[in-house]
Amino acid sequence: MPLFLTCAAAFAQDNAKLDDLFQRLKTAEAGEAGRIETEIWIEWSKSGSPALDLLLQRGKDAMDLGDFPAAIEHFSAIIDHDPDFAEAWNARATAFYMAGEFGPSVADIGHVLTLNPRHFGALSGLALILEETGKPERALEVYRAAIAIHPHMQGAAEAIERLEKEAEGQEL
Repeated sequence: MPLFLTCAAAFAQDNAKLDDLFQRLKTAEAGEAGRIETEIWIEWSKSGSPALDLLLQRGKDAMDLGDFPAAIEHFSAIIDHDPDFAEAWNARATAFYMAGEFGPSVADIGHVLTLNPRHFGALSGLALILEETGKPERALEVYRAAIAIHPHMQGAAEAIERLEKEAEGQEL
């Protein structure tokens, strides 16, 4: 089988698995939703290349150590090699956020959502940035979009409730 057909078949299989996981996530109870979310993150983290997977892990390790410039370098190297790997963009967006660089983080989140519109993690990150930069109405919209994809997303329901109460308090 030609390499293209092998890759296309693997991609279709991965999409089918993710479609099934997202379908299950919509109706899952809270405990099961956590397990399904973990499975989704595992699928999203598969680049298809052992070298890129290693760079992704090194970047995550650097973030865990608080070395955000090194993490950004690792994730940027992945993006240079495979600009269609959404999780590399998401990881770099997180590293930029942790480094206090909201502009580059939002730009990377835009790439993530273009490549993977169901990326509830990127949506949550965007909502957090919007909230922290004084845009609570937009943050509320984005949190709601994340909850529509992942009904049991940790922290999102609380953020929605908090932002709705703040909005009610402002109406006079």
